[in-house]
Amino acid sequence: MLESMFELPVLAPEGIRRLSRREYGRMVNLGMFEDERVELLHGVLVTMSPQGGRHAGITAWLHQRLIRALDGSYDVRGHSPFAASDDSEPEPDISVSLRSPGAFEHPVTALLLIEIADSSLSKDRRVKSGIYAAAGVPEYWILDISGDELAVEVRTEPAADGYGASETYLRGQVLRPNQLPTVAIAIAEIPWRTA
Repeated sequence: MLESMFELPVLAPEGIRRLSRREYGRMVNLGMFEDERVELLHGVLVTMSPQGGRHAGITAWLHQRLIRALDGSYDVRGHSPFAASDDSEPEPDISVSLRSPGAFEHPVTALLLIEIADSSLSKDRRVKSGIYAAAGVPEYWILDISGDELAVEVRTEPAADGYGASETYLRGQVLRPNQLPTVAIAIAEIPWRTA
């Protein structure tokens, strides 16, 4: 995965020193990233794109919609770390997990992860998808807001090498997460475009 980010031969023979999630956590606790948005992906610190108004609005709408559709046994988080592996702690736009006694820790499992993608579309498809699948997240949505029509990629059947199934939903269709039977979101309802 790291090879797809930049050319490793250029860095040889020195190589790259990857960070563990534990080391990254210590750096965060020391306040090293207070003024910048970064996430740990495959041991590498990756800057996060600034959120435009449409991205923020869709995220807020979906967050509220999921909270209303689910009861208190679920934890719905926005822009919060997901402890995916020893070397990855991405920050999905929305995560849904079962509420646990350690609710003040970053979740290590999730039922649904959602990314709202515009400039981050390639990273969300190629890098984060693999991280989420390897972590066993049963369902991952990528809302592609970069085109003329909202498209939602729903990825399921996680495995160590990626998701085994992917289906694209468009206007007129309804999203129904496999692990969240009380949730049904019509694509047409998502406020992705201003009037």
